[in-house]
Amino acid sequence: MAVAPSGCDRGTHPGQIGRPAPDFIVHDGAQAVQLSAYRGKTVLLNFWASWCQPCIDELPSLIELHHQMPQLIILAVSTDEDAAAYRQFLVDNHVDLVAIRDGQQASSNLYGTHAFPESYLIDKNGVVRRKFIGAQDWNSTEIRTYIQSM
Repeated sequence: MAVAPSGCDRGTHPGQIGRPAPDFIVHDGAQAVQLSAYRGKTVLLNFWASWCQPCIDELPSLIELHHQMPQLIILAVSTDEDAAAYRQFLVDNHVDLVAIRDGQQASSNLYGTHAFPESYLIDKNGVVRRKFIGAQDWNSTEIRTYIQSM
């Protein structure tokens, strides 16, 4: 799998780093998720879509990270407009992350995310510590060491 360098920020310093993570509530008809409900835990916020090949490429390592670091909350926010396609993707790919669909992309817009995948590592105090642009190998030693240090 070809992935972007870990933590790639394309030459700019993401404005969210060191700032409180924008809070949001997403209702997808089946459930509701509020980011601030996870305060006190480290959160990996991942914006993705079922039609996005780099998102699909990184999914196995993201699920593996979830299984190997269960204390890390992985909040996978899908930007799929098609609810049925989203639900089928979760089933077909055995996605057992905290996943929700935000077809209006209101949550990703709060972060200025318009290309997927894009992920934010948020500390226990709700502060964005790192931004990852593009597909990542979530099994890399560098990423895991960074997460464990939080």
